Amino acid sequence: MPTLPKMPRALKLALPLALAAAAAPMLAQMPETPGKADKARVTAGTYTADASHSLIGWKVNHLGFNDYFGLFGDVSGTLTLDPAKPADAKVSVKIPVAKIMTASPGLTAHLLKPGADGKPADFFGPAPADATFVSTSVVPGADGMSATVNGDLTLNGVTKPVAIAATFSGAGNDPMNKAATVGFHAMTTIKRSDFNVKYGIPFVSDDVKLDITVAFEKK
Repeated sequence: MPTLPKMPRALKLALPLALAAAAAPMLAQMPETPGKADKARVTAGTYTADASHSLIGWKVNHLGFNDYFGLFGDVSGTLTLDPAKPADAKVSVKIPVAKIMTASPGLTAHLLKPGADGKPADFFGPAPADATFVSTSVVPGADGMSATVNGDLTLNGVTKPVAIAATFSGAGNDPMNKAATVGFHAMTTIKRSDFNVKYGIPFVSDDVKLDITVAFEKK
C-alpha cells in the first residue's frame, strides 16, 4: 500500500493560522446577546416581573439516596431599582403555589391533595394561596454585582424572614418588545417545617434549596 507524503513542517504551522483567519470574519458577524452583565446598562425605575422567564426551582433530598427537583413558575411582582442607590432597591413577588410542577404526575397531585377524613393536607392541599416575598432590606456585596436581599416569605399561611443571595446577571433591551430588562440569579435555603409542611421528614429533607432566576421588564 503506498504511503502518503509527509506534510511540510511549515505547512503544518501555517494551516491552523489560515483556518483561524478564515473563521474570523464569520465570528465577527455573529450577533451579540442583547443582555450583558454590565451595570451601566441598568436604568432607574420600577420593573415588572417577566412571568414567562422567571422560575423558582426547588430541591429536596429523597430518602438519603438522591435529590428531587420541582418548579414554581408564572412569577409576578415588581422591582424598584436605582443603580446609583442599590441599597434602596425593593422587590415584591407573588408565586402561584397551585401551579407547582414536578416530573411525576402522582407527586404533583399529592402536593395539592386535600387531607383525608378532615385532617390537614400532607403538603399544600387544594387551591393553596399564592406565596409572596417582600423585601425589607438590601445589602449590596463588595463586588458590586451581588447583594443579600432580606425579606418576609409567606408560604402556606406562615410568614418567616428569609435572606436571599442574589447576583446581577444581565441588563439590556429585550429585542422582542424593546423593554429595558434586568435579570438576576439567586439562591436560598428554607426549612419547610417552618411553614407547616412537615410530611415525610426526615425521609424527605426538611431543608428545601431554592434556585431562582428572574427577569424584570421596564414597561
